[in-house]
Parts: sequence; structure tokens; C-alpha cells
Amino acid sequence: MRIAQVAPLYESVPPKLYGGTERVVSYLTEELVRQGHQVTLFASGDSITSARLVPCAPRALRLDASVQDSLAYHIVELEKVAQLADTFDLIHFHIDYLHFPLSRRLPVPTVTTLHGRLDIADLPYLYREFSEMPVVSISDAQRRPLPWLNWVATVYHGLPEHLYRLQPTPGKYLAFLGRISPEKGAHTAIEIARRAGVPLRMAAKVDRADRDYFERVVRPLLQGPLVEFIGEIGETQKQEFLGNALALLLPLDWPEPFGLVMIEALACGTPVIAFRRGSVPELIADGVTGFIVDGVEQAVRAIEQVGQLDRRMCRQVFEQRFTAARMCRDYLQVYRALLGRSRRAGLRPAVVQPAAAGLRTAG
Repeated sequence: MRIAQVAPLYESVPPKLYGGTERVVSYLTEELVRQGHQVTLFASGDSITSARLVPCAPRALRLDASVQDSLAYHIVELEKVAQLADTFDLIHFHIDYLHFPLSRRLPVPTVTTLHGRLDIADLPYLYREFSEMPVVSISDAQRRPLPWLNWVATVYHGLPEHLYRLQPTPGKYLAFLGRISPEKGAHTAIEIARRAGVPLRMAAKVDRADRDYFERVVRPLLQGPLVEFIGEIGETQKQEFLGNALALLLPLDWPEPFGLVMIEALACGTPVIAFRRGSVPELIADGVTGFIVDGVEQAVRAIEQVGQLDRRMCRQVFEQRFTAARMCRDYLQVYRALLGRSRRAGLRPAVVQPAAAGLRTAG
């Protein structure tokens, strides 16, 4: 199958440091190539891939201090996609809704994975206009604000099976990994760790939008005992950081659409203690691969019990549910269904009638 993957340009594919969407695009692209498909990746020029790369910006936009208007590069990316569209069987977009007007006019079927939150007041206005667009959710929870979209599947993210390895012996610290932001609950993680009397290591980036929160709320909390702020780390450092942790701590304060860090922890055999928000109940088996809690007090009690969980079971669940090979199989099922639907309809392939119900392909 000739498949195009269209990635955001903020990070390279895969990212040099932090970057969830671009990392998933990389894993999917490489697995599709491994299975023998002809894949073209539209991404930043510093991306590394075994697919054919069409560079749409010289380098990742977030790491390029000279970039002032990131939209300009994404418009160029869409033009490059349009120029090559008739050479593909299907185009898979990962750039939210930016391409929707183009997708309506392309000569091939398209599908869009929505990677972000959907509980934003302006989104219904846009999605009602483009209600025919086939979209994939990364968790069932992500769909809740807009259940009437043309959902064609839920496909959970996956990691290469051998990217991380089981660390059977738990460490003595809690891990916080991701972004320093209010919705990720960085300040709450510090409170939980201190109340539990357990060291907390924080490996996280600070975006420009979250700088005030970091300086005003988080930095003062770093001065006390038990907390170590490491800063942003890359993929190669996660094995040691997550594998040697007692547990991953996620006191989320937003409807997390997926949370790649949860399955990264499970791949290392590290259980997860997370607030009951968004996708958490879909990804974590309470009392098996971690604990799902409803506040600080429950999180503190969960830390006392987490050492009793079987780290081998965490790894086993990862291998069963969250590998890149499984993710790739699910997406291929989506691709074939859309191609078949377009052929049967005898219409321009990119226009797909809304499905009566979403086809769940993961879990």
C-alpha cells in the first residue's frame, strides 16, 4: 500500500527530546515500512526515517529560534502533500484539522488521527462544517466532548516492543515525566511525594506558555527536600529514569487523551499511579498495572501499596496491548476499510459519509 504520513513540524520525527505526536508518527511509519508498505513521511528536514522523507521545514520548529510563524511552514507542508497526493493510496494526517479544506478536494482517501483534547468551545463549529471527515481517536475518553464526529476507530498508541526492557526490581523514588504544566499536575505531584515521604524525580520540559506557572508555582516547591528537577530528557534516557522508579506519578488535572508516558512506564515494568481523568481507566488496570486514584490522599495510600504489584505483569500488559506492531495492524484495518468504502461508493474517495457508529480496533 502507498501511504503518506503527515506529521506536525514542531518536533522532528522522532523528536530529539519531548514530543508525543511526532514519536507516535515515527513508530507507526517505521512499522509500516517494516511490514513492506511504501511510506512517504511529510515532516521536518531533520527527521530520521526509513520511509521516503519530504522535508517541509529545515528543522523542528520548536528548536529553531529563528521561527516566528509556525503556520507558514505547515501551509507549505499542505502544498507539498497536494502536489504528490495522486501518488498515494491513502493519506494519514496528524495535524489536527488544518488540512480539512484540502482533504475535501484531494483525489485519494484521507484519515485524521486527533491527538489533542476536544473539550474546546470553538471546535463544534469547525467539525460540524467538516462532519464527513473520517477521524480516529486515541482513546474512547477523547471522544466524549464530540461523540457525533465521523469516528472510524479508536487506536491506542504503541511503542516498539524492544524499545524498553523490563526492570524487575523497583527503585526507591517516584517519577514524574512530561511537561511542567498545571494540567499535568506538577505541583500536586510534589505535594503527594512529600506527604508520602518518598523522593520524587521530575524529568520534564517547560514550554514558553507554562513558564509563568513554573516560576510562580513549581520552582518555589523545588527548594525543599525530596524533590529533584532534572529537566527535559530524550528517549534514550527514559529506560533508566522510568525503569528504576518505584512508580510513575500522574496527578492529572485535565482529560488526558492518551498519555504516552503511561505505556512507556509499563514497558519498563513500572506501575502507574494516576488520577482518574481522561484515558487513565482505559490504559491502567487498577490494582494490576497501577492504581487509579481520586485525590492526594488516595495517591499517598497507593504509594504505600505499589511495591506489592507485579512488575512483570506490567510488562506483559504492555506487550499484549501497547506495541507498535499492534498499533500498525489497527491502522491498516482502518486504511483498508476506508479504501473499500470509497470504492464501493463510487465517489471521490476523500468524501466519506459519516459512520453510524465508530469501529473500535484497539484494546
